[in-house]
Amino acid sequence: MKLNQIADRPGARSFAKRVGRGIGSGKGKTGGRGVKGQKSRTGVRIKGFEGGQMPIHRRLPKRGFANIFALHLNEVNLGRVQTAIDKGRLDAGKPVTAETLVAAGVLNRALDGVRLLGGGELKAKVAFEVHGASKSAAAAVEKLGGSVKRLAPPKPERAPKEAKPQQAKKESKKESKPKEAKEAAAAKPAGGEAQN
Repeated sequence: MKLNQIADRPGARSFAKRVGRGIGSGKGKTGGRGVKGQKSRTGVRIKGFEGGQMPIHRRLPKRGFANIFALHLNEVNLGRVQTAIDKGRLDAGKPVTAETLVAAGVLNRALDGVRLLGGGELKAKVAFEVHGASKSAAAAVEKLGGSVKRLAPPKPERAPKEAKPQQAKKESKKESKPKEAKEAAAAKPAGGEAQN
């Protein structure tokens, strides 16, 4: 083999298409775009254009919103935890967390946390450390002597709202207006008699 005989494998290198170089080239006239005019130009946003009338994405009403603070939790039933314990993948003597559930193959990956649900039957005494748990799941765990530690911060209790000072002023004005009206009404006849 000589240096001048070394070459790439067939198809390893492809040459750029020479468009717009005459009809005989196969890529002339429209340059492979297939049309003339607006659709052959660059930077055209014609998708969704309805000839100037109000497009459908603006005619239809909007509903709901995307909560950017929402947590994506894994939901795990007690029955799946018991199956993992029976197969020897989970140790019931150690606390069950999101990391131990992933290591046992119960979950593919830990998202923002784990929420424990009461589906299935739990037979072992287990201590859970999860983001949250349903009432039925917590009751079933505690019935067997286990515990459920919630890692989610407790929701703050809201104090009852007090009346705003602006509302109190408005109420006082409403009360004072009838008195002024009564005084003005009482003063009008007296003034009229004096004029006569």
